[in-house]
Amino acid sequence: MSPLDGVATGMTAEKLVTVTPEMTVGHVVAGMPAVYGTPTMILHMEMAAGSAIQSFLPAGHVSVGMMVNVRHLAATPVGRKVRAVARVVTVETKSVVFEVEAWDGDRKIGDGTHRRGIVNVAEFEQRFGVTRPAVAMT
Repeated sequence: MSPLDGVATGMTAEKLVTVTPEMTVGHVVAGMPAVYGTPTMILHMEMAAGSAIQSFLPAGHVSVGMMVNVRHLAATPVGRKVRAVARVVTVETKSVVFEVEAWDGDRKIGDGTHRRGIVNVAEFEQRFGVTRPAVAMT
């Protein structure tokens, strides 16, 4: 039984955001314009992709980003609403490939592909020596 047994082509999800000053390239790099940054657009595309399949994965499993091939096509100013969309196009043995797009209203501002790998969180953390911070008792 594969953790991807419940995942199928065509599954979709969206991430809706309003561009804030913190999401702009100008916020991160001095002297750059205050427009929606490419890394932030990619983050929102990845979040949409993860959301498209998360509820279909077994307990204790998550998807993690492995590959991004994205074009940023147009600038988007602060205050505009952006819709990042992800659609499953291929389900492989240990990963899922998505078509991703970002839209500012009816204008496409980004597109490309994104691959997410499926991992068992406990095994992943043990393999890479990840420790979780202690939870404070009140």
